[in-house]
Amino acid sequence: MRLLLVEDDPQLQQQLAQHLQSSGFSVDVADDGKTGLFQACEYPYDAAIVDVGLPYIDGITLIQTLRKQQINFPILVLTARDHWQDRVAGLDAGADDYLAKPFVTEELLARLNALIRRSVGQASPVINNGPLSINTKSQQVSVNGNVVSLSSSEYRLIEYMLMHLGEVNSKSQLTEHIYNEDFDLDSNVIEVFIRRLRKKLDPDNGYGFIETLRGQGYRLVNLNKDSNG
Repeated sequence: MRLLLVEDDPQLQQQLAQHLQSSGFSVDVADDGKTGLFQACEYPYDAAIVDVGLPYIDGITLIQTLRKQQINFPILVLTARDHWQDRVAGLDAGADDYLAKPFVTEELLARLNALIRRSVGQASPVINNGPLSINTKSQQVSVNGNVVSLSSSEYRLIEYMLMHLGEVNSKSQLTEHIYNEDFDLDSNVIEVFIRRLRKKLDPDNGYGFIETLRGQGYRLVNLNKDSNG
């Protein structure tokens, strides 16, 4: 999942970015509201973390502007602990949740993951597709109860596809949501990871989890429909 972090405190920004990256997220950062607005309009994000007190464009105005432009990814707003007005203003502006500083990074991760899940209609951290199961909290993937070992990039790819079950995803779309803005979008890395996932998740091709649509991209087949009759 690809995140936008808009935070002007260099130390906090660096700490958060490192923690989020170590938790499997691809993170783009912005030091002020003006840069954050540009990036949010330019790149496809799965969620954003926005501080209220930003230079040039404050966090509340940034969120309001994004919502007016129909940019609807989940937003977690960061506020000062003693400024309850900022929390109310952030939610009224269109933020989906808030976290007061100082905070524990584990809580930030839990809230962020919950926002992303809810944005695609998933309430539980465990997401199933037939015999395929992903625990987004522990980042554990299993098939028929057997844990499958994946690299961090392979996990990010299958997690995104499962979050968008049944949807066709182009190679560029997958790359944009899994890697940050500096990644080479012309790379064939997605093809390599799709091949590895097929081999690891379904070596005998008994389930046909991942479907290739020539000229369009890839789709994770919805096997829940079959199991539900």
